[in-house]
Amino acid sequence: MHRPALLLALVLLASPARAEEPETPPEFYTFGDPAAPSPGRPSPGKPTPGLLLMGGGKRDRSALQWFFAHAGRGHVVIISASYGKDMGEEFFRTPDGPASVEVIVFHARSQSADPAILRKLARADAVFIAGGDQARYVRFWQGTEVARLLDAHVVSGKPLGGTSAGLAVLGEALYGAMDGNSITSPEALADPLGPGVTIERDFLHLVRLAGIITDSHFTQRDRLGRLFAFVAKAQALTGKPITGIGIDEDAALMVEADGTARLASPHRDGAAWIVDGSALRLSPQGAPLTANSVTVTLANAASTVHLPSARVENPAAIRRYEVRAGKLLLKP
Repeated sequence: MHRPALLLALVLLASPARAEEPETPPEFYTFGDPAAPSPGRPSPGKPTPGLLLMGGGKRDRSALQWFFAHAGRGHVVIISASYGKDMGEEFFRTPDGPASVEVIVFHARSQSADPAILRKLARADAVFIAGGDQARYVRFWQGTEVARLLDAHVVSGKPLGGTSAGLAVLGEALYGAMDGNSITSPEALADPLGPGVTIERDFLHLVRLAGIITDSHFTQRDRLGRLFAFVAKAQALTGKPITGIGIDEDAALMVEADGTARLASPHRDGAAWIVDGSALRLSPQGAPLTANSVTVTLANAASTVHLPSARVENPAAIRRYEVRAGKLLLKP
């Protein structure tokens, strides 16, 4: 054996095997007593069905109080894959808030089989999905017992909510941001079939959000164009009509058991944007989106939205757009 090779072999034999990096354990934060009402708070009542679709940004207090009322002001569990402690404290400190809040922050897919975590989810009166990175939610929860429990939670008549990334994962189809980026409207319109428009399916199965894909931070981040692209690609993948719903920052759509929904927002121009996908058809991969007349209905606090049909009573506005070679244009 040559001297360099001999030295290398000796070094390898003398070096201990490199251990794999240990998995970051899940984080748990608790506010109040999950086993009993907190002092000075009303005794928890029976939860009632509801979905809270929040567009990111600040959480509207009236929408949170609606959610906590549907939770019977009982025990709320917040799930996340990046943060949540501050949100847990915010929820617990909200007037007429829940008796207790537990926060679970996941750091690996394997934790979705943790019996202690699953017990906490199973006994929750309400579950809320925090913002962050929806790609982690897809990777950690899709096809796991966590996803099954979320479906079962809603079927059992308990409320479920989500904000920002937590909103993104609630629809029948979802934008997963699986490439680690958050695609912009111009990029998505330029190639809706491209690898950057990462549409996922078969995550949650909520009856009131069947045939729907959602988006958040809507007006503030100019996301109408990308929602057009999401709807078009989701229709191509599912072979069925898809409606897009975009929620502005600080706004929330509160969905009752019968599917009627109304908007809460601290801003006069806060809105939910309903995109009718019937006029959206895809061009070949690499080609920009083109559409002649796409109807977009805006719902505000005076409107009533019916889900999953997405019919809007008393809309704030009805607009029609065309997409010409990947450019979004408002029609007169």
